[in-house]
Amino acid sequence: MTVLLVALGAAVGAPLRYLTDRAVQARFGSAFPWGTLTVNVAGSLLLGALAGLPTGPAVGALLGTGFCGALTTWSTLSYETLQLARAGGRLPALVNVLGSVAAGLAAATVGYALTRTLAG
Repeated sequence: MTVLLVALGAAVGAPLRYLTDRAVQARFGSAFPWGTLTVNVAGSLLLGALAGLPTGPAVGALLGTGFCGALTTWSTLSYETLQLARAGGRLPALVNVLGSVAAGLAAATVGYALTRTLAG
């Protein structure tokens, strides 16, 4: 049953990641991967919020592992950072990695704090 919940969450999260990434990239039209940054920060915020709620393993599998796992993308962050560095943009590559990690951690912290405050 858990595998089905993960698959169901991923079936929603992965297309949402793709569509969000494309929409953000089209809006900004730059070489910097704003779309990936957006989905990673949004997914981190949501996962932090979920971590702050008293949920059971089924919700964790569906929303945490499935949805957030498919919405966020460490592999794409790595690939796009490598592409930036190869194109001679070492500073943008560094900003991408450090900014993504810092923003993701901050978003997860905010999500967790918000749900703990609201649920508390």
